Amino acid sequence: MGFRCGIVGLPNVGKSTLFNALTETASAEAANYPFTTIEPNVGEVPVPDPRLDEIAAIAKSAHIIPTRLTFVDIAGLVRGASKGEGLGNQFLAHIREMDAIAYVLRCFEDGGVTHVEGRVDPLADAETVETELMLADLESLEKRVPALEKRLRGGDKEAKAAQRLVEAALAVLREGKPAREAEIAPEDRALFKRLGLLTAKPVLYVCNVDEASAASGNAHSAKVIEKAKARGVAVVVISAKIEAELAQLEPAERAEYLAELGLAEPGLNRLIREGYKLLGLITYFTAGPKEARAWTVPEGTPAPRAAGVIHTDFEKGFIRAETIAYEDYIACGGETGAREAGKMRLEGKEYQVRDGDVLHIRAAN
Repeated sequence: MGFRCGIVGLPNVGKSTLFNALTETASAEAANYPFTTIEPNVGEVPVPDPRLDEIAAIAKSAHIIPTRLTFVDIAGLVRGASKGEGLGNQFLAHIREMDAIAYVLRCFEDGGVTHVEGRVDPLADAETVETELMLADLESLEKRVPALEKRLRGGDKEAKAAQRLVEAALAVLREGKPAREAEIAPEDRALFKRLGLLTAKPVLYVCNVDEASAASGNAHSAKVIEKAKARGVAVVVISAKIEAELAQLEPAERAEYLAELGLAEPGLNRLIREGYKLLGLITYFTAGPKEARAWTVPEGTPAPRAAGVIHTDFEKGFIRAETIAYEDYIACGGETGAREAGKMRLEGKEYQVRDGDVLHIRAAN
């Protein structure tokens, strides 16, 4: 669907192990030395949503197709990446392409796995990653200032708005804060996004803990959670080792293994859902005998644009959307029951699709 979440962190924090488990592949080689991942590995991951299975059962759909997120395993960052250290330039270029970033933080002790800085301190790791991204943003913005001033002298109206946003971002960055903490008016957000700032992207902290701490976390993850609350950042506590083991098991064996560990579900399910929420995405559904399918759109998407996710012709020829709320679809036993109960709504071009809507798009040929 084009929504990409980058998995970043220092070397040897468990990024590649997590990515392998996440995508249930071995496409990212995990090894005990820095820069194993040179080119970013990409994996599409289904978003777990029990609503889709319920809708499919009622519609008697032959196929079930979940919505998906793209996760990208990006090469390990080290101090000095903003100045080209390690694989700095490649690392920063790959992050720039992401819609959101998941910081994987090492929250486990293991003498057999060396830390690039010789200690286990997830808060320091998070600070190293964020500092390098802030330094890169500072350099990028400061280089743009002369060109913006030249455009302003020429009477360029858009340059005036851009300069205001650049100055707002520079102000917070110079205070040691990420660009996403700048106060940006709603009408300026699209232009602000076009600045392409690394620290303007939404962030999720992923605490990679030891197997014994998977259910309740540990002292390291507790510190991260405390910091995240202060910054308004979401956190997922996960054991990459356990997730890697789960990826090798059959579904029935996974359930048994999770029960033994005292876990209600794989940590990856929570990670995927948090990534989905992080990007401000919602899910709507289509259902019929052939297939039941989930579709991803940003919150606040007008119905024609949401229809365009299915096919561009649906957006161009959009007439209306026959709409049933998920709860009504289930309670009424499907489309026919919802229509008979007066729970099906005819929505036009101004309607903003809501999470859980079951839609039947009507469009001109």
